[in-house]
Amino acid sequence: MMNRTLTHELAAHVGETITLQGWLHKKRLLGGINFITLRDRAGVAQTKIENKDELEKLRGLQIGTVLELTGTVVADDRAPGGAELHEVVVNVLVSVTDEPPIEIDKPLDHKSENLDTLFEHRVIGLRNLQETAIFRVQASVKEAARQYFHAHDFTEFNSPKLLPAATEGGAEVFTLDYFGKEATLAQSAQFYKQIMVGVFERAYEINPTYRAEPSATTRHMTEFIHIDAELGFVDFQGLLDVVAGLLKSVTASVWETREKELKSLNAQPVTLADSLPQLTLAEIHDKYFEATGQDARGEKDLRPDEERWVSEYAKQNLGSEAVFVTGWPADEMKFYHKKSDSDPAIAERADLIFRGVEIATISMRENRYEVLVDQLKTIAGGDPEADGFRYYLSAFRYGLPAHGGFGMGLERLTQKIVGLNNVKEASLFPRDINRLTP
Repeated sequence: MMNRTLTHELAAHVGETITLQGWLHKKRLLGGINFITLRDRAGVAQTKIENKDELEKLRGLQIGTVLELTGTVVADDRAPGGAELHEVVVNVLVSVTDEPPIEIDKPLDHKSENLDTLFEHRVIGLRNLQETAIFRVQASVKEAARQYFHAHDFTEFNSPKLLPAATEGGAEVFTLDYFGKEATLAQSAQFYKQIMVGVFERAYEINPTYRAEPSATTRHMTEFIHIDAELGFVDFQGLLDVVAGLLKSVTASVWETREKELKSLNAQPVTLADSLPQLTLAEIHDKYFEATGQDARGEKDLRPDEERWVSEYAKQNLGSEAVFVTGWPADEMKFYHKKSDSDPAIAERADLIFRGVEIATISMRENRYEVLVDQLKTIAGGDPEADGFRYYLSAFRYGLPAHGGFGMGLERLTQKIVGLNNVKEASLFPRDINRLTP
């Protein structure tokens, strides 16, 4: 096997002859002295080519050409990583003669009017170091979430995404032919993660979710990644503590492991209180009205402008860029949610608002079989004997403890950690009502 050096290792080999392999990332042709930037999985390295015969090998070749460069490492504080390659011998492994449709060597413009172009050329644009940094951060978000779950005795599982019916209700479901039957794509892992409470007690998955959202907004996609978790033998406050712990652990870990990438993206460090503040829906409506004069009192959800406002309010007054919204009306809850024992008009549910957007919905579940069946019938109009429900209900018939869980959007969480304006910017290949490619 060839002894290949990665770009970030260059400074450790000053005075040695080494070989780099990667993509042509940038060319600066200055006449007698010419600089070639090479990109590999570790980053970029600068190489200086003075030999005309070696430079001639690059004539007509474009960014993206796959190269093998052999030369002597020379220390230079002006070069990336403090070293560069001299006396370079060029070996072209894969030549590219077509000019790239999108810039790879310069920061890409993420203004809203440019996003369609950005997404249309995503296959090439992701090679841009700015775009790569976003998804290195996202990979670390997933890894940090897994580490948190494993440290708290959760077991990872994978639920099916082909289902017999739109069991959670609503029209936001994709249907497809399944060998002559109608099937749907899963709106979440909801039923399966509750079933897993009876198996593992604490379970999680990080997998795709599908919603036929007829919305063309900065916060909606038709396919996204959900961090789904469920845990048994817990009360509502204990559940909120687990979610708060996850957010604090993930943001701290990502800033520790990806500080370089985050700073290159101009991301701002996250401010979170030791105990995340909790405000009821009614309290936020009242405070928002007092602060702005805009009246949302009596509405059964938060408006997007309220989500942005309460985030700023919490940051300035409560020392936290994340806040739990509690006190949701029971007449708006899902059939599997649990009403508060002390106030049946309220559901034991919370939304986690982070930097202006809801990133997680959290709730205790109704674990009493007879009550759950009744709520299925009265709230969802569901048939307990239907295939979409009867297997789920059997988990309760044969014993599930008090339990609760949450779903957190990976792309939204990444978006807010990085400071992006649109959730689609945090998706490798976004899907919405207008885009099914690439």
